[in-house]
Amino acid sequence: MAKETIKPTESELEILQILWEKGEATVREVHEVLSETKTSGYTTTLKFMQIMYDKGLVTRDDSAKSHTYKPAVNKKKMQRFYVDKMIKRLFSGSPSQLIIQALGQHKASQDELNEIQKYLDNLKK
Repeated sequence: MAKETIKPTESELEILQILWEKGEATVREVHEVLSETKTSGYTTTLKFMQIMYDKGLVTRDDSAKSHTYKPAVNKKKMQRFYVDKMIKRLFSGSPSQLIIQALGQHKASQDELNEIQKYLDNLKK
C-alpha cells in the first residue's frame, strides 16, 4: 500500500495537519498545538508519532536530542484520496452532490465563492 493510501486515524490526521502547516516539528511542539484544543499527555502524543513513523506517515530526524518529525505523505494527495473515497461511498460517485452538500452545510466566504466560480469557469473551457 502506498503512503498516500495509508488511512490515518483522526488523531494522526490532527498531527499531520500540524506538520503540514509547520513543515517539521518536535513532539513537544506538536503536543503544544494539540493541547490548545484537547487534553492528552505528552507521552500520548509521542506514542502516536512513533506509530506514525512506523506506518510511514512521518519521517524522523533523530540526530539531535529532540527528534524532529516531518510529514511523509503529501497533503494534496491525502485530500484527493479522502475526497475520492467520500464521493464514491457517500455520494454515489457524484461530485456535484458532495459540493451541494458542502455548500449547504457550511457558509462559504465571498472569496471562496469567487474561487469556486473561477474553477468552474475554467472547467467549462
